[in-house]
Amino acid sequence: MWHYEKRLQYPVKITTTNPKIAQLIISQYGGPDGELGASLRYLSQRYTMPSRKIAGLLTDIGTEELAHNSYQ
Repeated sequence: MWHYEKRLQYPVKITTTNPKIAQLIISQYGGPDGELGASLRYLSQRYTMPSRKIAGLLTDIGTEELAHNSYQ
């Protein structure tokens, strides 16, 4: 399925803080159109699917979206 490896693709050096950018980034994770909202929609819609294959697909997509939210 997927494997989470905690490492950045590119090195990051933060020299100054920017609260407006931070607010935008947080809204993309936890806002109504963010990753967490998308994963919960996929996982809740799987219960209404008539086909087990489609329900399985929604489960896979939902768990993949949850992997994007790993803050560990």
